[in-house]
Amino acid sequence: MQSDQDNLQPDDLPPDNLQDYRIESRLEIIALLRALSEKNQFVKMSIIGHNDACVTSILEVDAENDYLLLDCSIDNEQNRRMISADKVSFDTALDKIRIMFSTTSMEECMFEGRLALRMPIPDNLIRLQRRDLFRINTPVLNPVRCSIPLPEDIGEGSAHFPLADISGGGIALLDEKMILDNLIGRVYKGCRIDIPEIGLVTCSLEIRSSQDLTLLNGKTSRRLGCLFRDMPRSNQNFVDRYITKLQRELNAKLTGLGK
Repeated sequence: MQSDQDNLQPDDLPPDNLQDYRIESRLEIIALLRALSEKNQFVKMSIIGHNDACVTSILEVDAENDYLLLDCSIDNEQNRRMISADKVSFDTALDKIRIMFSTTSMEECMFEGRLALRMPIPDNLIRLQRRDLFRINTPVLNPVRCSIPLPEDIGEGSAHFPLADISGGGIALLDEKMILDNLIGRVYKGCRIDIPEIGLVTCSLEIRSSQDLTLLNGKTSRRLGCLFRDMPRSNQNFVDRYITKLQRELNAKLTGLGK
């Protein structure tokens, strides 16, 4: 029988062989899921093959009864779609390492007097540790913004979009007003990312994924995963320096040395 994870690929990253990152040890899987639950880490839950996703979190991991509980979407119809889907994928991060898993079985249940979703503990998951695939979240309160010139078919001038995360190979940006054409493979030229205290990055951006997310407050936002194209080496150095800066700031907060 084919595993749930066999066809799981991060569609906003270059195709890669994920076999080396597959975890099959039940004890390790349970430990990772419990760590995600304890840290109340947000998890993107998506119907594979459809542009249908929401943000959730792991409420409980019951190893004895072989299930984990997930928070529901506030949209009951979306919950029904998740339950009836052939396969649902989950994408999150733990200690700056990307974690992915999936399921073909989900049902509604009650948890502490409220609705929740229940699924079997996955028999394997993907833990991405390669540095070139490593992504780190960018600031929320004072976000870095990407300026994208708009082609004539969707308007003129430039529009500015806050970054959600960044890696050595690309960015994820939030198109809250859904201005951009999100066709996979669409390339936007002449993009500019002004990184505070480091420098201006200029490049082309290729759309590699698009997800409409229902946030916990009920609002909808579109997340676009983009690959860097035509980037000068000096600009790549700016990106690497910024990622290192974010890592240091995060480490300082985790060790109690940050502000």
